[in-house]
Amino acid sequence: MMKPCVKLLCCMFLAVGALARQAAPAAASKLRTEEQKTLYALGRFVADRVPPAGLTEADSEYVMMGLMDSLLKREAQVDIDVYGPKIGAFVQGRLAVLAQKEKDRSKAFLEKAKKEPGAQVFPSGLIYTDLKVGTGDSPMATETVKIDYRGTLIDGKEFDSSNKRGEPLILALDHVIKCWTEGIQKMKVGGKAKLVCPSDIAYGDPGGPGIAPGATLVFEVELLAISRAPQPPVVTRPAAANPAAKPDEPKKSQP
Repeated sequence: MMKPCVKLLCCMFLAVGALARQAAPAAASKLRTEEQKTLYALGRFVADRVPPAGLTEADSEYVMMGLMDSLLKREAQVDIDVYGPKIGAFVQGRLAVLAQKEKDRSKAFLEKAKKEPGAQVFPSGLIYTDLKVGTGDSPMATETVKIDYRGTLIDGKEFDSSNKRGEPLILALDHVIKCWTEGIQKMKVGGKAKLVCPSDIAYGDPGGPGIAPGATLVFEVELLAISRAPQPPVVTRPAAANPAAKPDEPKKSQP
């Protein structure tokens, strides 16, 4: 049986084929009509969801053979029930090779970062440096924070920024990468810090959009606020007539 992700891709490919048969033929390199441009966008949409397995141009030739045979309803050249389940292991193997190369490339950068003035190195691999010490409270892992941040790769290329979106990011610290969960807890409101995150506490071997498998990431984070749920009121009650009886506990406030 094929895995769900493989089935999803196949369904997408079939959808492309159905739309393509409705469209007028056109030169592959020319996009004239709105329908042709939409079909092209659909092709990019599908391709962008193929795992970044480091496919070479030669590899892509075989992927395109399978795609075209499916779109044109040709007989499959391999048994999909046999080879479909192998896709996951193939992708994981390719990702592991790419990730290790990126980790090796990051070693010198990490060693240099550890020696920078003010850098603190933690057992997880996090390299933490205060850029501006705040004066407020520090958040706990279960709390929600408001931050501004900028993320870069080891070559300095920016891959994400809250400033580009025009608004701070609000997030739960227990729903983000480990580097942020650990690092932001070390900050105080009003402070700014640099977090150097080895891949093991960032996006790991899979990587992410604009982030290579095994990539070390660098974040500059400013902690703007902590959102805390109000504590339930303390209720004072007279002693119960029955010593074994317990007074009602105050209800917990809803998040």
